[in-house]
Amino acid sequence: MKLLLVEDSERLRTTLQHGLRGAGFTVDAAADGIEARGFLTGYDYDLVVLDLMLPRLDGLGVLRGLPPGGRRPRVLVLSARDQVGDRIEALNAGADDYLVKPFAFDELVARLHALARRPLQAQPVVLTLGALAWDPLAQQASVDGRPLPLTPREFAVLGLLLRHRGRAFTRQEILERTAGSDTDVSDRSVEVLVFGLRRKLDAAGLAGLIETRRGAGYLIP
Repeated sequence: MKLLLVEDSERLRTTLQHGLRGAGFTVDAAADGIEARGFLTGYDYDLVVLDLMLPRLDGLGVLRGLPPGGRRPRVLVLSARDQVGDRIEALNAGADDYLVKPFAFDELVARLHALARRPLQAQPVVLTLGALAWDPLAQQASVDGRPLPLTPREFAVLGLLLRHRGRAFTRQEILERTAGSDTDVSDRSVEVLVFGLRRKLDAAGLAGLIETRRGAGYLIP
């Protein structure tokens, strides 16, 4: 998972960056709100760990500037502000979780994993890419307004790749994120699934939308 760490304390930022990388996250780090906004504008992140008391632009300003909908990362506020009012204000501004400093690193990691497990449907939004539209509420994808006849799993794979454009997913990752509790599905079947999805996209005039990166997996660039 790709994570943006926003913390103005250099010592804590360095410690957390090292620890989170050791926990399996891909981490970028920003020292203030303006730098964080630049990262969030230029890149897609799954998660953000955000301090509130930041120079130049505070954490609430960063939260309120996040784009709504599918490209919005899950945000865990990590702050020394420990009043109930502070938590309410941050949650109302768009935070998904709030952890008070000082904190246990293992709890931070556990909370981040819990945020990452939240279903995609928690953020319903129509995603578009050129003529393609993907609507999680209607459970329908379309090209130039014409519905695509996708199976539920094809629809889920397309949404996963659209939400994380530029990131490659292995067959196992796609299986884990789209198969749910269906134990009859193997990672090898993902090849068949993506082949069928590509064929339908090709027929709708979107040939080559899904790319295969050798050794990395499938992605929409």
